[in-house]
Amino acid sequence: MSDNLNITCIQADLAWENASENRNIFTSIFSTISTSTDIVILPEMFTTGFSMNPEKLAETMEGESFKWMKEQSARLKKLIIGSIIIKENNQYFNRLIAMFPNGSFEFYDKRHLFRMGKEHEHYAQGNKRLVFKHNGWRICTLICYDLRFPVWSRNRNDYDLLIYVANWPESRREVWKSLLVARALENQSYVVGVNRAGNDGEGLSYAGDTVIISPKGQIIAAAKEKKNDVIHAELSLQELKDFREKFPAYLDADNFEIL
Repeated sequence: MSDNLNITCIQADLAWENASENRNIFTSIFSTISTSTDIVILPEMFTTGFSMNPEKLAETMEGESFKWMKEQSARLKKLIIGSIIIKENNQYFNRLIAMFPNGSFEFYDKRHLFRMGKEHEHYAQGNKRLVFKHNGWRICTLICYDLRFPVWSRNRNDYDLLIYVANWPESRREVWKSLLVARALENQSYVVGVNRAGNDGEGLSYAGDTVIISPKGQIIAAAKEKKNDVIHAELSLQELKDFREKFPAYLDADNFEIL
């Protein structure tokens, strides 16, 4: 078990609906990452951009992007996290994959589908929240629009790090920045938000605003605005435990069940 966790977030302009080009982009960026990093986090739909063309773009869990994540994780000896379009049982999912260096993996299907972009008309809804362990840390991973629904991210004293991968447009960037801080404060957790930059094939622009936030709502690291950027941070589990022990607000949290 390690007290400290080193994370790297990659904010990049994605090639629209071009999985092979995006894999090449991230392979190149990977060569610049510090060997001390434990986790590398990529944006939502990092192989395609936020596309509503899953019939054309979807891959399987044996497809090229899954294989690429497995190969890169093994080569770098790091956990790699990001979401891609997956077809399974004749349904399409916006699926986050957490790929471990030993070839094992966890996955999470996006729960809250962005109806204003008609995501709910093209993708199936996930129904299970993911929390997994890595290097002694408990990690919860969610996707983009999930950020607006605090009940789904509610920390039941079951995670230490909350990660959002996203394609969050520039027009709503203040919402993105505000809610990420709110999630850190209310859950007494480190929060990471990894967003894309650039413009997509639908004419939407993305400012990025990739950020790493402390359990006290303080910005630990932030990416350059509207640019490709890589940010790093070292998180302390002991500092988190000390803060929760000193200010145990979670002990007064309301109990509820999600149906």
